[in-house]
Amino acid sequence: MAYAGSLRPWPPRSSPASKERVRDGNHGSLLAFPRVATLEEKGQLSSSGRLKEFLREMLLIRRFEEKVEERFRAGELPGFLHVAIGQEAVAVGVCQALEENDVIASTHRAHGHTIAKGTHVNKVMAELYGKKEGCSGGYGGSMHLYDLEHGNLGANAVVGGGFPAITGAALAFQFRKQPRVGVAFFGDGATNTGTFHESLNLAQLWKVPALFVLEMNGWAESTPISQHSPIQDFSQRAVAFGMHSIDVDGQDVEEVYAATREAREYAVSGQGPVFLNVRTYRLVGHYIGDPQVYRSKEEIEELRNTKDPIELLRAKLELSDEEFEALDTEAHAIVESSVEFAKAGTDPKPEDALKYVYA
Repeated sequence: MAYAGSLRPWPPRSSPASKERVRDGNHGSLLAFPRVATLEEKGQLSSSGRLKEFLREMLLIRRFEEKVEERFRAGELPGFLHVAIGQEAVAVGVCQALEENDVIASTHRAHGHTIAKGTHVNKVMAELYGKKEGCSGGYGGSMHLYDLEHGNLGANAVVGGGFPAITGAALAFQFRKQPRVGVAFFGDGATNTGTFHESLNLAQLWKVPALFVLEMNGWAESTPISQHSPIQDFSQRAVAFGMHSIDVDGQDVEEVYAATREAREYAVSGQGPVFLNVRTYRLVGHYIGDPQVYRSKEEIEELRNTKDPIELLRAKLELSDEEFEALDTEAHAIVESSVEFAKAGTDPKPEDALKYVYA
């Protein structure tokens, strides 16, 4: 069904996390936060325990982005900000299915991917405030979040900018005979770029262990699919290269996790890259402040009432109000602490403005 600018019904595809105490920067404050479990540990979790861990991560990302919007509107954060409210199940489901030494490349909408891959929210918030304690040293801001320690090769404000890096990283893993994968997140608009076709062509030709994760939310910024693509089924993009593809309900974190595990096993076994067509919903505008004149308020309201991945998971877990409130309170507390951490951070020196700039 065509779903440009309209609601898009589609059928789904046929113990709490341990804590670590982490010291950040020079402030000396310790903050408990959920540690991303390894695949071996995840396999030992019960289904309900794993899903509750996923909900905790999704809530943390949601509350982080809501706080970011609040602080941006208050004039505290510079630049543009793009949040992914509604797409949390994609970030968490994919990143929880990865091994610690797998790598990702993100987009201009990178907060969720970065947090889900293991970067502490303190470092992400500090980066948005332009502080030296930020994950990119205050140089990158919202659209350029890097954290090599946690396998994040960087968010990129250039549409389709992460494809070559992930194809190259996966080729390196292949040469070194390492059981690792590179993961490229991207939106449907990026499938019209040259780097998309060039990278997927080479990735399939060389059978590199890469996962190409399409966050199919139906909008290329404010442009509906009907105005930028001659096809509606984007899994057909992978067919052009003979690439294995998996269709995924992106509002179901459990399905995203299972599909990513399946894709990862396929890729590291030497069979080649996998294209994940993850159908999701952006419940907000393209950027903070976007008036969204390209879609109706009624559509947005209905999506929020029926397609919110956090509410869908909450219902699946049958959590009581008290149980949900406890998880939500924890997320709020962590995010509030991240704001305090960022505000107390170190401002960059003016003379460092051109540091790391090469020509």
